This record gives sequence, C-alpha cells and structure tokens, in this order.
Amino acid sequence: MSQLRIAVLDATHQDEHTRRNFRRELDGSLSEFDVTDGSLPDHFEFDGAVVTGSRSSVYWDEEWIESTKAWISAAIDRGMPCFGICWGHQLLADVLGGTVEDMGSYEVGYSDIERTDRDSTSRLLEGVSERFLAFTSHSDAVTELPPGATSLATNDYSNHGFRKGRVFGVQFHPEYDPVTARDLVHSKNLSDERLASVLDEITEENYRAAAQAKLVFENFLAFVRETTAGDVSVEANGDRPSATGRSD
Repeated sequence: MSQLRIAVLDATHQDEHTRRNFRRELDGSLSEFDVTDGSLPDHFEFDGAVVTGSRSSVYWDEEWIESTKAWISAAIDRGMPCFGICWGHQLLADVLGGTVEDMGSYEVGYSDIERTDRDSTSRLLEGVSERFLAFTSHSDAVTELPPGATSLATNDYSNHGFRKGRVFGVQFHPEYDPVTARDLVHSKNLSDERLASVLDEITEENYRAAAQAKLVFENFLAFVRETTAGDVSVEANGDRPSATGRSD
C-alpha cells in the first residue's frame, strides 16, 4: 500500500521539537509547510492535512493566519480530511463557523479529559478510555462549536475535541514527549510555585499514561485511508463514516 500524502501545516514559529514529534506520530509521506513564514501548499493533491499548535491566537489580524484559514477552507470544501491540534483545533473550528476566545486562564500540564461521545462511537477516539490523561497548554479555547459539529471530549477548562464531517480537532497535545513538555513549560511566564508543580507532573509515568491519547493519530490516518480508498461515505454532520459496499 502506498504511503498517505499528508500536508503538515506548522504554525509553531519554528519550534525545534515540532518536526520530530509529528514525524514520529504520522505514518505517511509528509509535506511540511511553515505557515508562519507564509509557506503554504500551492495545490490540494494530498490525502489529508494536519494543523499544529501555535503560540499565536487564531483571531489575531495577521496575514499568515488569514492565508492558512483560506487554504484550509478550500481543502475542506474539496472533501480533504483535516485534523487540528491545539491552535489547529481552534483554527478548524473558526473556519467552520465556531467561536474561539481567550479563556481568561491557562491550562498547562497533564490533565484529565472526559469523552463526551460515549453514546456514539467516535472515529477519532476509538480505543481511548472514557476518562484519559493528556498534556495540555492553552489559554484560548473553542467556546462555541461549529454548527452541526459533534463534541468528542471536554474538561473543566474547555472543549477538548470535536468532529464535523471529515474535520477533526483536539485541544490537547498527543504529540508531546517529556522533552517538549519541559521546554514548553520553561518558556512560559509562570510563578515559581506553578512552574515547579507542572514540572513535577512531567514524569515517565504520566507520559506512559498519556500515550493512549496518541491513538488519535492512528485513528485519523485510518480514516484517511478509508476515505481515499472509497470504503466509507461521510455525511456532512455525521459522527462516523458508514460502509458503502464495493464490488471488486
């Protein structure tokens, strides 16, 4: 089977860990674009697209953000499966008509998250426990889901996952390893007490416990394979693709 062609839209302002993390988690032929520097694909010949986190806010008036939104909007219109993480989650929600706002607080560290899709099997969170652990870092949040979107996960801070058709987003960071997490925390303006508290959470034990959240990558790529193979049909607001049946 040929490798999936995945466009990775890197909004991290050249964070040194991003390529390592996404190359580890995404099993495919990756085309990487530094969207903060104005680099975007000049075509849509990909099987799927992934949008990373960022230290920017999706509602800022910056040319590269508007250009990224425009490309993603066109990709969605073409039926391309898209997956956003943290800032990418917020950008996809914004493009689809949702609302992203400053929370007035900052969630950082390993957090407990609860699935909200338990009455309908979510493609993205298959195999993930009803309550799971994941690393988080955000002060903006999706405060209103796009019209017709399905909530997948939440905690006391915010929505942590949604789906609309072929578009998926998660607020947490399934790609983070302990090195990334420690560097991120040191870069933030935290009080000494909170810095020490969050650093104390970044242990191998918590990293292993949070590894279950990495299933979102495998599940998204499986969805992309099914979509490109024509094995599924996806309703615009459906939560799960349904088999179409093929005659070979």
